[in-house]
Amino acid sequence: MMLPQEIIRIKRNGKALSGDQIRQFVEGITTGGFNDAQVGSMAMAIYQQGMNTDEIVAFTQAMMHSGTVLSWPELDKPVVDKHSTGGVGDKVSFMLAAIVASCGVYVPMIAGRGLGHTGGTVDKLEAINGFNTQPSIPQFKKMVKELGMAIIGQTSDLAPADKRLYGVRDITATVESIPLITASILSKKLASGLDALVMDVKVGNGAMMNNIEDAKALAQSIANVANGAGVKTEAIITDMNQVLGDSAGNALEIIETVDYLTGKYREPRLHAVTVRLAQSMLVNTGVAKDNDEALAKINQALDSGAAAELFSKMIHIMGGPSNILNSPWDVMEKANTVQDIVAPHDGYISSMDTRAIGMTIVSMGGGRSGSGQDIDHSVGLDAVKPVGTQVSKGDVIARIHASSAEQAKEGTNGYISALKFSEKAPETVPEIYDVIK
Repeated sequence: MMLPQEIIRIKRNGKALSGDQIRQFVEGITTGGFNDAQVGSMAMAIYQQGMNTDEIVAFTQAMMHSGTVLSWPELDKPVVDKHSTGGVGDKVSFMLAAIVASCGVYVPMIAGRGLGHTGGTVDKLEAINGFNTQPSIPQFKKMVKELGMAIIGQTSDLAPADKRLYGVRDITATVESIPLITASILSKKLASGLDALVMDVKVGNGAMMNNIEDAKALAQSIANVANGAGVKTEAIITDMNQVLGDSAGNALEIIETVDYLTGKYREPRLHAVTVRLAQSMLVNTGVAKDNDEALAKINQALDSGAAAELFSKMIHIMGGPSNILNSPWDVMEKANTVQDIVAPHDGYISSMDTRAIGMTIVSMGGGRSGSGQDIDHSVGLDAVKPVGTQVSKGDVIARIHASSAEQAKEGTNGYISALKFSEKAPETVPEIYDVIK
């Protein structure tokens, strides 16, 4: 056994770690043999020096085996999941799981909390009064078998090493590392016993990967490691140069999810990303023979109300209310102050600094600046106008939901400063950039 500081030194100096050294590091994360300073130091060393493919595979497998590894012999249909690298306003998991589970696959989704400027699926669900994101593994398996889907937070059983490392990365500026992201995602997903996985790799100024080259490198890393582990995996690179959908903030994104599933409003970019990921999930599990057949199944799940009803059932069976579709605000806290944000002058919204918008919400209490902090689920933005919108001075371009008038003013200033305006319409940006098989 090596001392923790000696293992850190090897990686700090840019050398490759052996499988035994990686396993000792992961065991140290799990048992406390590495203290927080040492875990943070190792995360920074990996961030700075990288890892080769063999190291990433060993790292992923060690984290995967740091806890329970699920299997689903009792299920008669394919088991599939999706994971996003995270963004601002990314509530795709909710509608996606409900849609594809309605089409005849099982979706055991183990989700994360907010990381850096990006929102967390678990935090959004916890905006709903009574919702339990931490059922036991037997309860989780029972819900998946009965409903076809369940979305839970990381438990102490599944990849516990990643749960601790995830929290350390959030507060040590080591989020944007391809080896750390790959191992974090796949340790949880491979421990879930999947037949197939679809990765939503975000790229842009609101993503961990800012440029297409880095996004492709991450997508390829994930595809290589996951397919090598026997899980059929496809990575789809999607845009995160602006808020996805028209809301950002925990409770507000649940509202948009309900509006989407019930057909009240489906923001076009959000819909395009959701549909493309759903197609991939259905084709890769063999439920649909091609994207056209998958699209027909997706439309049926939405138009019939089956996806909305399934989402509602999941909320209720996991401790939430039975009326989420009809009265979502009855079961979530509203912000004390809601104010319009208006355009400072005429022109087109030409760009958003999406990361800055995410950090504005974090600064309002909608995310964490330290490990284990409570968050304010009510704060955020909605009615967000997309890039390319032509506005006149004084037009409403978003609404801010804040805990006080002072916070609303600060948040408004942060939002306005994150936008750029131009006299000419900006070029249209695609929702989908590439597919890595």
